[in-house]
Formats: sequence, structure tokens, C-alpha cells
Amino acid sequence: MDTLILLCLSILPAVAIAAALKDLTTMTIPNWMSLVLIAAFFPTAWVVGIAPMSVLVHVGVAVVALFVGAGMFALRWIGGGDAKLLAAACLWMGLGGTLPFLLFTGMAGGVFCLALISARAQLPYAAGGPGWLSRLLTPKADIPYGVAIAIGALMAFPMSPLVETFASGV
Repeated sequence: MDTLILLCLSILPAVAIAAALKDLTTMTIPNWMSLVLIAAFFPTAWVVGIAPMSVLVHVGVAVVALFVGAGMFALRWIGGGDAKLLAAACLWMGLGGTLPFLLFTGMAGGVFCLALISARAQLPYAAGGPGWLSRLLTPKADIPYGVAIAIGALMAFPMSPLVETFASGV
């Protein structure tokens, strides 16, 4: 049973890393990545042993995150894929893990943005590099914030109720 639980718990890190790489190289996060996280959360919560009321709290946190993300998207602060990935990650974090997730995401986003702005000033257009690198280093281009969301998710996931419930039963 522990193998099944660990396999289920590995879905968030795997999809977060894939989303970060996809956003970094294409400036998009496909909807299927967020949908996989949403669909995989429920069986994961069941095998870990999260109480049904706690699952509802996780869903509530995700819905709030989706509305906040949609507002940020409407203000053109983040992309639509970022908003959906943020909400899907909040579903996995629940009430106990969302604050650390948002703090880690904000810190990672700040460091990533400063590093990217610095790289753009030093290496504009990355002549001779792959097309995605040239797009990434174009001055004043968008910033793939899915990278920061993924880093925040990876850092906060051990503090989520899913992982804590599993760890307390081992």
C-alpha cells in the first residue's frame, strides 16, 4: 500500500516539474497538466486517508485560488495557465500547505524574475541558442511564472496535509 501512496504522491512533483519546463520553453502551460493534478488529487486523498470533510476544504481552497488567479489573469499579472496551475497546486496543498506554498512561490518568483532580468540585460537574444532561449531572454518579454509556481509547490508539498497524513501513518 505504501508503494501505491508514494506513486500517487509523486504525481504533483512530476507534473509541477513538467509544467515548469513547458512554461520555460514555450511560455504556455497546457490545460491537461492542471487537469491531471485535479483528477489525481481525489484518488490520492483517498489512498492517503484524508477525511472527506478535509477533501472539501482542499476543494474550497482551490476554488478561492482559481478566482484569485482569474483576477490576476484579468489584470494581466499572470497567464491563464499559471492561474490554473496555481489553483490545481492549491488543491493538493489544502489549508495547511497553501500559505507556505504561496510564500515559497513568491520568493522563488522574485529570485527567478531578478535572475531573468539580469540575464536579459547581459545576454539579449542569446544568439546561436535554441529558439526558446532566445524568446526567454528577449528584453521586456513575459516571464514564465509557472517556474516559480512549480518551485513553490515542490518546496511546500512536504508541509501539505497529504504528505503529513502519510508521514504520520508510517
